[in-house]
Amino acid sequence: MVSGWPPGRVTRGLSLRVFQSTARRSCWTNFPFSVGHGLGTPDDPIFPDMHDAAALIAGGSVGAARAIAHGEVDRAVNFCGGLHHAMADSASGFCVYNDVALAIAALLRAGVRRVGYVDVDVHHADGVQAAFYDDPRVLTVSIPQSPLSLFPGTGHPTESGGRGAAEGTSVNIAVPAGTSDASWLRAFHAVVPGVLRAFGPEVLVTQHGTDSHREDPLADLNLTVDGHRTSYVALRELAETVTGGRWLALGGGGYCPVRVAPRSWTHLLAIVAGRDIDPATPLPQDWLLRAAAARPGIALPVDMSDGAPHPVTFRRRDGSVELPVDRAIRDTRNRVYPLHGLDPYDPRD
Repeated sequence: MVSGWPPGRVTRGLSLRVFQSTARRSCWTNFPFSVGHGLGTPDDPIFPDMHDAAALIAGGSVGAARAIAHGEVDRAVNFCGGLHHAMADSASGFCVYNDVALAIAALLRAGVRRVGYVDVDVHHADGVQAAFYDDPRVLTVSIPQSPLSLFPGTGHPTESGGRGAAEGTSVNIAVPAGTSDASWLRAFHAVVPGVLRAFGPEVLVTQHGTDSHREDPLADLNLTVDGHRTSYVALRELAETVTGGRWLALGGGGYCPVRVAPRSWTHLLAIVAGRDIDPATPLPQDWLLRAAAARPGIALPVDMSDGAPHPVTFRRRDGSVELPVDRAIRDTRNRVYPLHGLDPYDPRD
């Protein structure tokens, strides 16, 4: 059982009021040390106008969710969102307010009956999982680096949802450090399409941290921009075939702000909009000049690719355990597939 969010609280009317008093007081006084609720820590330092900045991000995700729920748009993107570590009463992991949980709550309150959430950040979506751990209306799927080697230390396959109808609605594929594009995509396709289709959500919400990239300094996976792009295309296909195209895509972590995040998120925006960009497309000269001025000394990429095939190719799982990632796949499928009426040993599921 994951603690942090009281069962059902987020779906009974969660709002920013539970955070505002502490956050605003902390911003005004600008304490240089912890003041509780996860604030004033190395990961979540206090800064001027912290509440206003964090609330603006959360409001963007909530507004996008409401627009989708009310039929104003089918798809929306908020790159500033995806702050998936924040808990109901505490900041955590660079996240002050959990805009993901608030957006999902807004969808439910607007009448959406089931929401599917897929998180491809290298860090486990602990705050989102905790928010809906006991809610059978929300499926959360996370593909983090193994919690044995990375913050926040959660995301084990045994964390599979609350009791009763919520059992099986938390899905975690804890891939080992060093996992590459091909192995990561093998894990994704061995679990995500099966559980998502079995759950049958009406809206897909996704989080797209770019910190699974091989150059990211805070983690140890080995993906490329091309691997990111291939995963975005796969998620679009799931949105089109499972949720009728209703898709809210959010940003997330990523600590290569010149070489990785701009290209990966440009691909994401283009794919959500249905205007895919050829990975061989050269980067705009004006952007390169601005990037060079802002971050001198960093070798700049020249196009929208890291040189991998397009799309990235991989071997689908056949049920055997031949690669290190196959153990993670096996553990997750064995834990949650039977709860969705799926056969963990049948590669067709």
